[in-house]
Amino acid sequence: MPRPKTCRRIGKYPDFWSFAPEGVEVSETVVFTLDEFETVRMVDYLKLTQEECAAAMDVSRATVTSIYESARYKMADAMLNGKRLRITGGCYRIDSIPASKDLNEKGENIMRIAVTYELGEIGQHFGKTEQFKVYDVENGEIKSSQVIDTNGNGHGALAGFLRAAEVEVLICGGIGMGARNALAEVGIKLFPGASGNADENVKNYLAGNLNYDPDTQCHHHDHEHEEGHNCHHGNCGSTSCH
Repeated sequence: MPRPKTCRRIGKYPDFWSFAPEGVEVSETVVFTLDEFETVRMVDYLKLTQEECAAAMDVSRATVTSIYESARYKMADAMLNGKRLRITGGCYRIDSIPASKDLNEKGENIMRIAVTYELGEIGQHFGKTEQFKVYDVENGEIKSSQVIDTNGNGHGALAGFLRAAEVEVLICGGIGMGARNALAEVGIKLFPGASGNADENVKNYLAGNLNYDPDTQCHHHDHEHEEGHNCHHGNCGSTSCH
């Protein structure tokens, strides 16, 4: 059996996740992993040595050299051949979120939905959620799903993880303004104030019948939600369905 990869520690998520040449139709995409991004950030931007980078990422110097060479080649390929560079995936860890190594690769035609998850139900406290259930959807049908541990490390780290996982939609219970802002910054559509069975909520979302409350707030452990409303998301724009 092949030896499992060691998860590489990264210090931050990117602020920008995709780069493409101007004025041309891009037909190919180069996938740039988060551990590759981290080596470029540390060595080229922060001017650390590869030994220092290796210590920060908790890997060997040889591993850093291999990751860094792969990253530099991918950047050259994208620039010279007019390809899109998309940052995603890789075997990494950040802020104690076990995250990525167990997450399935996301296909090009897949929409990814996540829910805060607790014993089969929608979790009611985003900032302390210890698990997400992630659904991959194609042509309106759920193709696969998996439960991912998070350890409940606060809204900033959780929002970053969701973006790194290429989640487009989050369905949850209670959520505070800080988390709302963090999700908005990374472009994730939010449907708060949901409750009940997680799988059924996702099916209802896909059918345009999700019962949720866009005004739901999370004040510590107090979750007093008004009655939700039906979201027919196929018939409304992102400005009114969020």
